[in-house]
Amino acid sequence: MIYMPTHFSVADRAPQIDLMRAFPLATLVSVADGVPAFTHLPLFVEERGESIVLLGHVAMANPHRRAWQPEQAVIAIFQGPNGYVSPRLYSVREAVPTWNYIAVHAQGRLRTIEGSAGKEGILKALIDVHDAPYRQQWDDLGEEFREKMKRGILGLEIAVDRIDGKFKLSQNRPPQDRASVLGAMQSGGAGERAMAQWMQRLGIGGA
Repeated sequence: MIYMPTHFSVADRAPQIDLMRAFPLATLVSVADGVPAFTHLPLFVEERGESIVLLGHVAMANPHRRAWQPEQAVIAIFQGPNGYVSPRLYSVREAVPTWNYIAVHAQGRLRTIEGSAGKEGILKALIDVHDAPYRQQWDDLGEEFREKMKRGILGLEIAVDRIDGKFKLSQNRPPQDRASVLGAMQSGGAGERAMAQWMQRLGIGGA
């Protein structure tokens, strides 16, 4: 369950996927014996027609994996840029501080992948998107070494059933305040500038 005021909800699939690809390190959450369990891991977003599948892997030593049942229900949380918003930016004095942020929650069903070929496909998908020049080096490594490395991981595939995009970017403020927040974000650090870009993409900052 996520608290989702209507004005912060972004249902458009394109920005959701773009956010997941730009910030691929997700927090994978499931419940084991009534207790939340989680793992931080990069996930590859694969579009299969109208469907979305997330691919990744965890260490065999990770106890989280032992709690996964067939078709395990999970949530992958992707966190985008975030930053403090001062009430000094607002047009009225009666205001309080807040924190703006972007997050995408992908709910789905997890399937584990244990075969060497399946894990090879996941590794290559991640390598190709994050370190393409390394791909040839991986392919040239001896088979014995590659198989040893793959025995140490468990592949996973998440068939996504639902995605919620929460883009909290001052949409609840009047136009003058949104423009002021946009200007402050544009002159801030890397995280703030990234939020400014999202505000402009979603048409939030105009006065």
